[in-house]
Formats: sequence, structure tokens, C-alpha cells
Amino acid sequence: MVPPHQFDFGNFRLDADGRLLFRGGDRILLTPKALDILVALVEKRGAMVTRQDLLAAVWPDTAVEEGTLSSHISLLRKTLGPQFIETIPKRGYRFVGSVTRPQPEPARPDRLLLAVLPFENLHGSAKYDSFSDGLTEELITQLGRINPARLGVIARTSSMTYKSTEKTIEQIGRELNVSHVLEGSARRAMGRIRISAQLIQVSDQAHVWAATYEAELEDVLAVQSRVARAVAGQTQIKLRVEEENRKVVPAAYEAFLRGRYLWNRRTESDLEASVRCFEEAVGSDPSYAPAYAGMADAYLTLMDHGYLPPREGSEKARHVVEMALKLDDMLAEAHVSRGHAAFHEFDWRTAEHSYRRALELNPNYSIGHHYYANHLAAMGRTEAAVTAAEQAQQLDPVSPAAQSNLTSILWLARQHERSLREARKALELAPDMAGGYDDLGRNLEAIGDFAAAEAMFRKAAALTGDSPGSLASLGYLYGRTGRRDEAMDILRRLKTQPGDRYVSPYAPALVCTGLDLRDEAFLWLDRAYEERSSALPFLNVNPRFDCIRDDPRLDRLTRRLGLPALTHAVRE
Repeated sequence: MVPPHQFDFGNFRLDADGRLLFRGGDRILLTPKALDILVALVEKRGAMVTRQDLLAAVWPDTAVEEGTLSSHISLLRKTLGPQFIETIPKRGYRFVGSVTRPQPEPARPDRLLLAVLPFENLHGSAKYDSFSDGLTEELITQLGRINPARLGVIARTSSMTYKSTEKTIEQIGRELNVSHVLEGSARRAMGRIRISAQLIQVSDQAHVWAATYEAELEDVLAVQSRVARAVAGQTQIKLRVEEENRKVVPAAYEAFLRGRYLWNRRTESDLEASVRCFEEAVGSDPSYAPAYAGMADAYLTLMDHGYLPPREGSEKARHVVEMALKLDDMLAEAHVSRGHAAFHEFDWRTAEHSYRRALELNPNYSIGHHYYANHLAAMGRTEAAVTAAEQAQQLDPVSPAAQSNLTSILWLARQHERSLREARKALELAPDMAGGYDDLGRNLEAIGDFAAAEAMFRKAAALTGDSPGSLASLGYLYGRTGRRDEAMDILRRLKTQPGDRYVSPYAPALVCTGLDLRDEAFLWLDRAYEERSSALPFLNVNPRFDCIRDDPRLDRLTRRLGLPALTHAVRE
């Protein structure tokens, strides 16, 4: 049945009850007051709503200037386009768009989609957040392995955005497009755990199942498995995994959860601390495979963010991931880590095999789809790369990283208009994400809007403290648009960065390419090859190098990398 307060106009759908706006199925983030104004106008569509009535409806207990209302109307017009809201001079506004009520949605497919909300920490101390958050992540992993053909599970990044939320189950279900939600609480004390969980059906908020489990901490894997089996039974999904009866060493398990908690925070200090936690975990239990996989992920993330040189990061990761797989070759996370390390070692065959194996073991692992998309893009398999990036985004729908990765894959595929739209969605999710501004800038650069591109690159540089990557984007743009002095100044800055800041040779190579200093560009690219720079695998499909594709040295370098010869549109 269609909810009574939904309205369609143009490409938009407005849920008046939930105060949610969607464009073509994608949620648009607006301020609560802007949404209140839009609801008031749409509900009285075709009729004028005075300024006084809008102010009274939206700010009933606060005196505000009419200029505040005008700025919100301006925001709505920028979001919707100018055609929907008409100004009645000196009086008010009128919604003039054609509005229809949505038709009932078609029946859901057989595959259900579930979100595990962050388990509440009942201990009362923030130091135990890592335990409850880690338990949430482990349940997501367990449930994702149950029967991927019948049950999809939203990734941790998106689920964790609802920690301590006041949103209703209906709102969460709509935003994540899920049919069921699992929520619960956890308490850990005196070597024991108490876990309460309940399964809720989104359509009517009915509590389908609830249970409480108590056990010794060493039996936590069995408790997680019992929860997963109960969810499968209540959703009538046949299990494809066996009960997990292996006991854990409590100290190792808790150190592992702290490590994952810190790894997900992604700052340099947190990543380094996560390595120490994983080391502590394997010190307590040398046979605990997930801790080795966690350590590999930490090294690879330090490398991806420029905190570790690529060769050092991938070699450290490769060492510990092989230990993880020796202990448990059914661990999907470890196969992804092996693929990620191999990708940065230009070992394409191992990367391909590892990613495919990981997704066979757990098709719900969004990070696996994320990194496999990058591999496919580097190999020139454009359609498959976009599909994999879309799968990662669908499993992690409010993750800025998944959204940004889809943006980058579309840019590599030369789908610049769509990539621009996806980049703006990423920035709606995370307005301070530097990579989002770089994504926008690269696409604006590609379509010839150089002034806007420069503004985006400057914003990215400001947010990162003039990181080498952001500076390189600016320098490339300056070189390509004839601003040679400014490009040369950035090139000098990249060559003289402080010794404690790693600068990939790829950065000056990119600026030299923009300046058409080909001899120097290839010297830097050769150094980037020796250092295994993380951007180099995309050399064959990167639009920024199209300007030197006629140089035989580029073909020689791509052959040296072992990249496939490409003859399709990405080389035009």
C-alpha cells in the first residue's frame, strides 16, 4: 500500500511523513527546515502560501528574518531547478509543478535485504564501544555468509551511520532500501557476554523475533552463529553455513575488535594503533586468522592514504595475509586483502583470482566489490567495473567511500556527466571529504569547465593541507590551460616537500604531463613504477594521459606493467 503522504513531481519523490526527498530513487540531503518548506508548498500546490504562513509553519516558536526564508527557497530552487517554485512578489510563493501520487511498488524480489544496526553498549563506558561496534561488524559478516543468493546485508559503513539515531525503523528502512532490520544490545563483564537482539520487519515495524543470549566470552562466535541462524529461520532462508562452534581466546577477540574499531576511523594515528591491536591479538592467539587479515587491511589502508610507501605497505600486508589464509582459507576478507596487495604489486593474475574467490565466499562483502571494481577498471573492463562499483554502493548505500569509488570508476570510463552527479551525491553524504572535491574537479576539467575545476581542486587542497595529490591536480590543470608559471611553481613545491611527507613520483609526473614536459614526465613515471605508486595501475585508462598516448614510451611502460593492450574508446 502506498503511504498517504508521498508526492511525485519531475524526477523527484517527496515523502512528507518522513521528510525525505529522492531523485530517481537516490536520497537528496536537505536541511530539515528546507524540507519543511517544501512539504508546506507541495501540500498546497497551485495555491499561494504567504511568507507569514510559511514562517509560522516552519519556525513556530522562533522569530526569524524573512531573509532566512528566502535563503531556504533559494536552496530548494538550486536543488530542484527553478521551474517548481514561483515567487508572488511581496506576498509569498506557489508550487507550480505537476504533482502525482506514486503507484504501489511492485512486489519485492525473492532476495531480502537486511541492515544490522549498531548494537547498543550497555556497559555505560565509552571504552567498551569497540566491543559493541565490533560485534555489529562480526554479525554483518556472519549474516552475509548465510545465503547470499537470498539475503543481502548492508555493509558496516552505512549501518554505523545510525548509531544513537533517533530515526524510526521506517525511515531507516526507506533510506537503506531494506526489508528487515536487526537491532540489539551487548554487555561484556567479568569474562561473560549478554547479547539481546530483535528482528524487525520494516513494512509494518512488526517484531518478528527477539532473544537474549548469555555465555562465556570465549563462546561469542557460537552466540553470533545462533543469532544468524535465528534470522535465517525467521526470514525462511535456507542456511548454507555451518554452526560456528570454535572458541576464541577472549584477550585476542577483544584486541581484534578494538583493532577493527580503530581501523574504521581511518586517521593515521588510529590506523597505526589498529596495527598494534592486531599484533596484540595474534600475540594472545597466534592461530586467530581474522587478526592477521585485519593487520593486512591496516597496512594497505596506511598505504592507500599515503602514510606508507606502496612497496613497504603491500609487502607488509602480503606477509600477514598469507598467514591468515594458511590458518583459514575460507576467510573472504583475507582473500580481498591478498588481491589488494597483489594489485599494488602489479600481479594482476593473483589480484583477479583473489577478488573472485572472496566474492564467491561472501558476495555480500561490499569492500570486495569495491576493490574488484578498481581492478576491472585498470584492466579496461569498463562495463564490469561500473557494475562492481554499483554493487558495492548498493550494499553500502550511505558510505561516502563507496559513492566516491563509483564516481572514480565512471570518470575512468569517460562517463563524465554521470560521474559529476555521483560526485555531488558523495559530497552530500560527506561535505568535508577532500576526495569528493577532487572527483568533481576531474570531471569539470574533462568537460572543459576549468574555472570550476580549479575551485574544486583548491578546496581539496585546503582540506588536506596541500596534499601532494591535490597539488598535482592543480598543477596538471594549470599546465593544460597554459598557466605555465603556476604549474612550474607547484612542480617545485612537490620536489621540495618535507622529508617526513611521502610524495609519490606519480604526482610530479602528472604535472609534467600537463606541461607537456614529456622527457621529465617519463623519468618520474619510471620512478613511480619502481616504487609501485598506487595510481599507476590506471595508467592505461586514465583520461589525463590521453594527451601523451601517441608517445611510444607510454606503450612501453604499460607493457612493462603487464597491462592489457586497449584499442577501445578509453584510448580515444
